[in-house]
Amino acid sequence: PSVINRRFRQGCVHAAFISSIESRRCRCTGLGIVADGAVHSVFVLPGENATDPASASSNALAGILGFQGQVIIGDAALRHRLSGGEGIDLAQAWKESTGLPFVFARLCYNRQGKRIRKLAKDFGSKEWKIPRYILEREARKRQISPAQLRWYLGHIDYRISWKGERSLRLFLKKAQKRY
Repeated sequence: PSVINRRFRQGCVHAAFISSIESRRCRCTGLGIVADGAVHSVFVLPGENATDPASASSNALAGILGFQGQVIIGDAALRHRLSGGEGIDLAQAWKESTGLPFVFARLCYNRQGKRIRKLAKDFGSKEWKIPRYILEREARKRQISPAQLRWYLGHIDYRISWKGERSLRLFLKKAQKRY
């Protein structure tokens, strides 16, 4: 996520899912990466404090929730969870603390606004199926089974509901006070 954030800020990318904490001053759509409960790919593990350089939002969330330890995200965190590893799921902790889903990223744009807003509206209004060959390829890349990838994706929503908007405002307010 941090590489995408940087490339978006530099104007190398015209539209991208950028981290919530970076999206504060951007033009964004109603699409995002949202978890209403456990996400299974963003954890704080016991041990020494260590932020994940790839995710400003997850690092901020851990701090806001008052957790100490190592923040891990993405494929490594998902494999950790699938292999029976323990840790604090930050999306679940946010849900328990606020009663709201957590918005990890938003689809933002810096050019082609009309086109991106239409794409987001069309995408958000349909249920999508991932072609089998793509699911198998992406599962192989992540060193997990297609069934595990499908299970994981079932915990993510891409539409930011009114609760998601409320959650996002709360998170950004708390992050601004803290950082």
